[in-house]
Amino acid sequence: MYWNRLADKSLAGELLTEEEALSVLQADDDELLPLLHAAFRVRTYYYGRKVKLNLIINAKSGLCPEDCGYCSQSIISKAPITKYPLLEKEVLVEGARKAMSMEAGTYCIVASGRGPTNRELDQVVAAVQTIKAEMPMKICACLGILTDEQAARLREAGVDRYNHNLNTSTSNFSRITTTHTYEDRVKTVEQAKLAGMSPCSGIIAGMGESDEELVQMAYALRELDADSIPVNFLNPIPGTPLAGYRQLTPRKCLKVLALMRFICPRKEIRIAGGREVNLRSLQPLGLYAANSIFLGDYLTTEGQDSSDDHHMLEDLGFEVERCAL
Repeated sequence: MYWNRLADKSLAGELLTEEEALSVLQADDDELLPLLHAAFRVRTYYYGRKVKLNLIINAKSGLCPEDCGYCSQSIISKAPITKYPLLEKEVLVEGARKAMSMEAGTYCIVASGRGPTNRELDQVVAAVQTIKAEMPMKICACLGILTDEQAARLREAGVDRYNHNLNTSTSNFSRITTTHTYEDRVKTVEQAKLAGMSPCSGIIAGMGESDEELVQMAYALRELDADSIPVNFLNPIPGTPLAGYRQLTPRKCLKVLALMRFICPRKEIRIAGGREVNLRSLQPLGLYAANSIFLGDYLTTEGQDSSDDHHMLEDLGFEVERCAL
C-alpha cells in the first residue's frame, strides 16, 4: 500500500520527496484511515502508545508590541482579553503544582512580548529554581527573543526546553507579521540550542498558506532539528486580523499531523492550540500521528476539561508518559 511505503521510507530515515509530502496533504478523504494507520506505525515505533501531557500558564497577558495577525495579545488586536504584567513567582510555582496534579510532565511558562526584561527574567528564574527543587517537572519557557546571557541564565536555572515557533513559511511570513522576521525566529531557536536547552518550534496551520508552504514548514522544522514540534491550528479570535478566517477541516488537520510524523519521525509531535475547535469530534484520531497534547486552557482561549482528555486517552488504550528527568 502506498501509505505504508511512505511509512517505511520515514522509518528508514529517508526524507519524503515534495511530491510524496504533497500527496499526504492532498489525500482523498477515503484514504484517511489507511494514511493514519501508516503514520501510527511510525509513531508507535518511536513512542509506543504513550502520550506526553503539557500544561501552559499565560505568565504575561497582552501588552505586546508585535503585530502578529493571529494573536489576541498583539498591539493591533482588538480582542477583549485580560491584560496583566508577568505573574509573581508564587503564582508561577502554583501553576506547576497544578500541572503535576493533572499528570502533565511538562510545564510551559509563556509570556507575551518581543522578549523579557531583566526583571521579568529574574522572576522566571526564581520560579524555575523553586519548581525544580520541589517537583520532577520539565520546564519549557516561551518568552520571545533572548540575548545570549538570558538564554544561559534560563538553562542554568533549570529550564529544559525553549519554545519559539516558526509559525508559517518564509513566503507567508510577512503577511502574518512585520515587526520581526522569520530569520529572527530561527536564530532564537538556534540560540536556545547553543545554551543547552532542548529546542521546541512548530507551526500554526490555517493562516492562508498553500499545501506547498505546509510542506516547506515541515522540511524547515526537520532541518532545524527541533526536538518538540507543536502543531497549532488557527483559532480565528474575534478582534484579530485573522478573525473569521477558516481554512481547515478536521480531516485536513489530521493530514497535517500525518505529514509532520512522516517528515520528523523521531520528534515529539504536539497537538497544540486550536485542537478542540478544528479537530472537533476527530480529536482522538490525531493521536495516531501525534504523541503529545496540551491539557487545559491555552493563552487566551479555553481548552476542553482535562478530565475529558484523560478519558480520551483511556478510551484509546494509550498511556500517559511520566516525566523522566
